[in-house]
Amino acid sequence: MGADGISTEKETNEQLEEIRSRVTQAAEEFLQAARMKPGQILVVGCSSSEIASHRIGSFSSGEIGQAVFGALQTIADRDGLYLAAQCCEHLNRALIVEEEAAERYGLEQVNVVPQLKAGGSFATAAWTGMKNPVAVERIAAHGGIDIGDTLIGMHLRPVAVPVRISVREIGGAHVTCARTRLKYIGGSRAAYLPEAQ
Repeated sequence: MGADGISTEKETNEQLEEIRSRVTQAAEEFLQAARMKPGQILVVGCSSSEIASHRIGSFSSGEIGQAVFGALQTIADRDGLYLAAQCCEHLNRALIVEEEAAERYGLEQVNVVPQLKAGGSFATAAWTGMKNPVAVERIAAHGGIDIGDTLIGMHLRPVAVPVRISVREIGGAHVTCARTRLKYIGGSRAAYLPEAQ
């Protein structure tokens, strides 16, 4: 590893394919359970350091970031979802999204370009892999996947519900997922839409 905390190790093709496979499986299971709709936002936080079994923020790997982003973007494109890639804490957990998503949801853009040690490998891969990427400070996503305990909760809509999937780890990174639901308001006489809303 370089002195700057950027990984100089090269992942093997087999390791990268295993990461892509696990990310795909996790996303497929989550989206089936969460029942997200086209046009909704899927926020993802990812620590390549944790995937490589190192302390978060200490082992940024561009290869791992690209593998995770590629798998998730393929699924988001297929399902018509907007992918929001959470940056690391050095950018205050800003997000990289397609400009179209920022415009559709009225998200305020900020001027920053993520890098491996200031934004993280996943957000950097999103910046280079999206068609028209922009950075925004906050979002209210409909669901999310957290790979490596990156704390995506601040970017979910107010009522988050845990979603349990069979993929508990990707490499050395802990995986948690959450969908969101509408707030229930009113009292004992109120009527509600089905939970699927």
